[in-house]
Amino acid sequence: MNKVLIILRGCPGSGKNSFAELFGNKDIICCADDYHMRDGKYDWKPENMRLSHLKCQNKCVTLMKENKPLIIIANTSTTKKELKPYYDLAIGYNYKIFSVIIENRHNGKNIHNVPEETIKKMKERFDISL
Repeated sequence: MNKVLIILRGCPGSGKNSFAELFGNKDIICCADDYHMRDGKYDWKPENMRLSHLKCQNKCVTLMKENKPLIIIANTSTTKKELKPYYDLAIGYNYKIFSVIIENRHNGKNIHNVPEETIKKMKERFDISL
């Protein structure tokens, strides 16, 4: 198994995208936030959340069909339910999975203006299986 799927998990502001970009190829990064951009600005609306995640998953499928050796998912992925589609895809396309939790130990600020109350709820539901 020489194909790898890295799933970066963490709350807004933790640095998931910054970490993903260290791998040098933005084309292999799948991020639901990319589908909330309108005219170069982040425009998050709850009614667009489902579609943005489906588009993110579709990009992942496209990359897997192309047999990209490395694909990175950079979403909050706080629950098993949010991880499941990517685990299923990885199994189906024969990718080894690494789940990496990105901690906000650098006091990073979320660039999408996610309310603190929302981040608090994300932290409370963050499901970690060691």
